[in-house]
Amino acid sequence: MSVWDEVVGQGPAVRVLSRAATAARGGPGAAGMTHAWLLTGPPGSGRSVAARAFAAALACEDPTEVGCGRCSGCRTAVAGSHADVTAFATEHTQIRRVDVEPLIQTAQRRPSVARWRVIVVEDADRLNDTSGNVLLKTIEEPPPATVWLLCAPAVDDVLPTIRSRTRHVPLRVPPADAVAELLVRRDDIDPAMAAFAARAAQSHVGLARRLARDEGARNRRREVLRLPQRVRGVGDAVVAAGELVDIAAEEAGASGAQRDAAERAELLRALGAENAATLPPAVRVQVRQLEDDQKRRSRRHQTDVLDRALVDLLGLLRDVLVVQLGAPVDLVNPDVAADVRAMAADSSAEETLRRADAVALARRRLGQNVAPLLAVEALALSLRPRGAGTAG
Repeated sequence: MSVWDEVVGQGPAVRVLSRAATAARGGPGAAGMTHAWLLTGPPGSGRSVAARAFAAALACEDPTEVGCGRCSGCRTAVAGSHADVTAFATEHTQIRRVDVEPLIQTAQRRPSVARWRVIVVEDADRLNDTSGNVLLKTIEEPPPATVWLLCAPAVDDVLPTIRSRTRHVPLRVPPADAVAELLVRRDDIDPAMAAFAARAAQSHVGLARRLARDEGARNRRREVLRLPQRVRGVGDAVVAAGELVDIAAEEAGASGAQRDAAERAELLRALGAENAATLPPAVRVQVRQLEDDQKRRSRRHQTDVLDRALVDLLGLLRDVLVVQLGAPVDLVNPDVAADVRAMAADSSAEETLRRADAVALARRRLGQNVAPLLAVEALALSLRPRGAGTAG
């Protein structure tokens, strides 16, 4: 199994990266290899998956097949345990200077077992001016055996000074049937469920896998898709917004609770205070710092869950517009086709576009750190039919 097998629906990008990995076998300075790459694509396109596959191909030890997926270099790189491959994903809304500096220090070291030292930075669009300028110096004058792989939704999301010094590889949203095939092959999911999940997740591999395996996730999605029909007045909007934010907070808390407890236990073990009845002051400070980091991570996860819910809403409104315009394309949400037709009959295409714009605005507000409840309440109010009064 090749490391490229999970980079679904990205033939052109895989060919570029595979050729570069082959050229990289010549070592630093090899023609066709670049020291800094920018992988862009919409959510679900598999940016980080492609970056990790490229990193594994650069670490591959097989003499005949680059990115074989079987050797120790490929397996440890994909698993995140290779000594020369570092992957960074921030738990904050921005990548800070204190996050970048350790990466730069790592980049200065020569690779220990592979030809290259590879550093993957997910969400490079979260670099701010300070952290971006710090990173820029290393990208401008990189160590000869270091490769930077930056991931972002779009080229324009990355600081101009950084993107001008990287080689750009665009990714697209993979076809739903390719995602479904991956779920069947890799996760042994029933083909019918895989096809439903791939389409409902709009080809986002990770979300499709979750929808296919988690009935709770499918139920939450159905509740989100019911939102436009539930909102008829101000009272409906406030209640629905509160429920949506509560669902996101519950999901973020449930998914992080076990990890938070494990991190706390590991920290106390490392500090020799695992069984202490009372924590010494120095230990309390570090525990408090860990708890603060965990709260920030939970807030970001909540924001990500809400953003995904808004993407589901956009998919629903897209289907409504398809029906209203009579476009000859498949629905993203065929499982709620009756609701889609009812919404299409109950409103105009102009009204649907207005609602879609309101969803897009809510997503931007969440990205700008607006309080989730305020952003979602404003959206819910905008989903009311035109002419709706203040009655709940």
